[in-house]
Amino acid sequence: MSLCVPSVIMVDEAHERTLHTDVLFGLIKDIARFRPQLKVLVASATLDTERFSAFFDNAPVFRIPGRRFPVDIYYTKVTLGTSGGVVTTNIAETSVTIDGIVYVLDPGFCKQKSYSARTGMESLVVTPCSKASANQRAGRAGRVAPGKCFRLYTAWAFQHELEETAVPEIQRADLGALVLLLKSLGGDWERGMNRLNHLGELTTLGRRMAELPVEPMLAKMILASEQYGCTEEVLTVAAMLSVNNAVFYRPKDKVLHADSARVAFSVPGGDHLVLLNVYNQWAASGHSLQWCYEHFVQARSLRRARDVREQLQGLMERVEIAPSSCGGNLDLVRKSHRDTGQCGDMGTPGSVALQPRWVLYHELVCTSKEFMRQVIEIDSSWLLEVAPHYYQAKELEDGSGRKMPKKAGKSREELG
Repeated sequence: MSLCVPSVIMVDEAHERTLHTDVLFGLIKDIARFRPQLKVLVASATLDTERFSAFFDNAPVFRIPGRRFPVDIYYTKVTLGTSGGVVTTNIAETSVTIDGIVYVLDPGFCKQKSYSARTGMESLVVTPCSKASANQRAGRAGRVAPGKCFRLYTAWAFQHELEETAVPEIQRADLGALVLLLKSLGGDWERGMNRLNHLGELTTLGRRMAELPVEPMLAKMILASEQYGCTEEVLTVAAMLSVNNAVFYRPKDKVLHADSARVAFSVPGGDHLVLLNVYNQWAASGHSLQWCYEHFVQARSLRRARDVREQLQGLMERVEIAPSSCGGNLDLVRKSHRDTGQCGDMGTPGSVALQPRWVLYHELVCTSKEFMRQVIEIDSSWLLEVAPHYYQAKELEDGSGRKMPKKAGKSREELG
């Protein structure tokens, strides 16, 4: 059996500096040093060529002029601040060509994903774009004919307030899954994580998690399902969580129908069990497209979840897990989530029947407010079982029975 080994690797749009491309560059650099015959071509329209050339051991730089029409750039005389009210999209920053487009409005901002390792929260933050992004946007006006770009900020702001390039995603992303992947490939990391032992090496659990191509917490959840005999159900939940909250849709002209259909999927216990219910009903319908239309569910998302589930199912033998099902005992499904390490205390709710005291969440996000996404209700006693070294019984007591203070608080008028 012969193996075809590539002799050329090309990476385009390198200036975007995504997490995956940056990791790829590091791997390619190591490979190229041991394989001089390998040709690596890195392409971009707005690349910091000197930096990339130095990274690849002073690789040669080729400048290839493209067909581009002249673009006149106009700036505002004063900065608009928040008074502009412009609706924008990053589509003008991509390398697409749209016939008839000769005008571009550039507000000078972009939405950038940011991750806080301290809180574990992912935020989508509006931030000034880079000079490289601004030049990409202006270039879209000159793809088919001479064009004009109107920048809604001053020339001084462009020169002095915008960074040359955007902050690479690898500096503002959760690196948990990446570390597991690189360690499983033999990468050397000086600082260990909680899936590594004191020597910075993968534990047995970490190595099994690295075999599953999902987020570390989902991988750990799948492995924990073996203990509770519910691998089939947890595989489904993991696959549904992997489609990024794109299960339901809500057309404006059928809001009430869509909301009613979504409520019909509700089951006690939390969002994870709702996703399990949706998938099982879809599977029972024979994966019907018509069923998706009738229940306002994204058919493409469910098909994607099915593909992910089948891939995960095929890897179960590699991590030495036999298939099992809990039937209707969904508490076992909830218990398999409990040691994934993402638990939230909801405080003392106004109505305990409507809001559980303890929940486990899939992710934290911050937009206009802070949100937990995909939550599942858990019993506080489960936390003592899985992490007695971290939680104490007194801290987990239900505060709903505590007496309220007898003295009434002051009114707004009394407080002035």
